[in-house]
Amino acid sequence: MALVLCTSAFAQTVPPEILSRIAEEAEVLRQNAPKVLSQETLEQRAVMPPSRFRPRVGAAATQVSKPRLAVREVVSEYSVGTLHDSDSHDLLEFRQVISVDGRKIQSAESARRALSLGVHSQDDRTRKRMLEDFAKHGLVDVATDYALILLAFSKRGLAEMKLESVGFEQIGADQAVKIHWKQMSTTGGELEFRGRQMTRRSLEGLLWARKSDGLPIRVTAWAEHIDNKHTIRDEGTIDYVLSQHGFVTPVSVVHRHVVDNGLVTENLYRYEPFKLFGADSDIKFTAEPDPVPTPPTKK
Repeated sequence: MALVLCTSAFAQTVPPEILSRIAEEAEVLRQNAPKVLSQETLEQRAVMPPSRFRPRVGAAATQVSKPRLAVREVVSEYSVGTLHDSDSHDLLEFRQVISVDGRKIQSAESARRALSLGVHSQDDRTRKRMLEDFAKHGLVDVATDYALILLAFSKRGLAEMKLESVGFEQIGADQAVKIHWKQMSTTGGELEFRGRQMTRRSLEGLLWARKSDGLPIRVTAWAEHIDNKHTIRDEGTIDYVLSQHGFVTPVSVVHRHVVDNGLVTENLYRYEPFKLFGADSDIKFTAEPDPVPTPPTKK
């Protein structure tokens, strides 16, 4: 099956074994993501409009107000699930907020219980409420589901992309194959909500796969469009690591919302090591024990 299209004289085909490993990891993540839970920390830095308050007297009254930088930190219990009424049944991120700027909202145990009830409920209203609640904590330009970008690289997803190998690059301790990718349709692209309007845009970016075995370790994605004569660009960088459970999971996401080449919002998501969980009859989570190392054999 030809998955690679070369777009220039400098483009090189991506080794089929690399594509095969990427698609395999995407499928394993799809199967296991609904079984895991992590704690997510979001640090948002956003440029906000100047304060509407202006002194009426003194030197300050003549000064032009400047934009201000707002910094928020939101800690959540994090998991993945689907909306049953969705035609695509795509996996989505779900959260239960624990704290905002250090102010406790609920305990971690309560958040896990609520998260379990929501993700495993047959009622989509609960899940949709969780999606809406996350944006109610003073956040702007909230970007979600970037951590799941690897799911776009299934066999079917790869077949709908233009791909080319653009060399090698050192990522941490690993030598990696660098792949430029571009979606040829908007089907699996970025979904943007502006008020009640919904727009889906195709994505493109870069993917780094470990040269030794094809393991995907980093993905970047971006989309750009014109809105009221302003150039709007959203871009994300997602780093992955092979977890102790045998499949890749995200360790960080950096999302940037850029308007006319000026950075407006930066969202930094960090994830604790993912754990596999099983829900008991009380909807409490009990972590499965970590694998026990095999003792060395004496000779």
